[in-house]
Amino acid sequence: MPKTTAHINDWKKAAVNSSANMKDVLMAISEGNMQIAVVVDDGCHLTGTVTDGDIRRALLRGDELDTTITSFMNDNPITGLLDEDESLWQRTMQRHTLRHLPLLDANGCVVGLARYEPPKEPSHDNPVVLMAGGLGTRLHPLTQSQPKPLLEVGSKPILETIIENFADHGFHNIYLCINYKGEMIKDYFGDGSRWNVKIEYIEEHKRMGTAGALSLLPKRPNTPFFVMNSDLLTKVDFVRLLRFHQKQAGSATLCTREYTHQIPYGVINLDGHEVVDMVEKPTHRFSVNAGIYVLEPHTLDDIPDDCFFDMPSLINTLLDNKKPVSSFPIHEYWIDIGRIQEFRKAREDYDENF
Repeated sequence: MPKTTAHINDWKKAAVNSSANMKDVLMAISEGNMQIAVVVDDGCHLTGTVTDGDIRRALLRGDELDTTITSFMNDNPITGLLDEDESLWQRTMQRHTLRHLPLLDANGCVVGLARYEPPKEPSHDNPVVLMAGGLGTRLHPLTQSQPKPLLEVGSKPILETIIENFADHGFHNIYLCINYKGEMIKDYFGDGSRWNVKIEYIEEHKRMGTAGALSLLPKRPNTPFFVMNSDLLTKVDFVRLLRFHQKQAGSATLCTREYTHQIPYGVINLDGHEVVDMVEKPTHRFSVNAGIYVLEPHTLDDIPDDCFFDMPSLINTLLDNKKPVSSFPIHEYWIDIGRIQEFRKAREDYDENF
């Protein structure tokens, strides 16, 4: 059966024995240049895998370079069979969010690695507007010398990962709304050709808010368009989100996340001075705004010209005018990098999710 370049034959460069330590596996990952090491016994039977994410988590909990890899490897990895069709490998990797898949023969010996190749999405002309003009004050001192969208998570700027995600889903018309240190963003992304997208810039000469900047679009969209904050990392399926919006046939769709808050005390319900009941440490669940929207072109008519206007104000205006707004729940990975804590967590999560 013919194999494509997704089938990596030189997997032995990334192979280590289960007696190896963290330093050994770091060298194997570096030499193999695959961001993964396969752990095998003397007969090349697979006993586990180690990714750079596994190593990062081990270091964060205090493991040393001489720690044996059996203490932090994945000893039950997802695998494929060499005689399967390559499309099955790709489906398996997509379903389990894997970059590589060890391939085994009938005896359970490693005979190759498959590399994940995202399916080619059809092209979508729907515009994508990314809000990249914020001051990022909650991330000082990191944002004193560069804008928040250029902060690196996973060895690349946050905004680059966002643009790549949209490009992978087939969206190629990108608008970047810039203000604070906007020239640095323009210098980095240019016209977008490096990512096979077209990037145009909306320059805010004063703070316009997450909706007010839309009044500066050079031309009115004739299809539903995305609006997204540029400090979000998510694995949401943008095509699925667009199809959901179109099916709902409303004016806007906003993405939501479930947020839970546990009260650390017993809550007393009263009727006057009489205790009705007591609930011990109840958990309350809320749907919160995830900062990703799909809007119909006519919603631009509800945005005032040349003034600050944020997205919650637009949504409430639409609702006041009896224009339907839908909610699209996000169950995939999502993080809002608004504070130092989230920035650090995003760095920890990146390799596992992207």
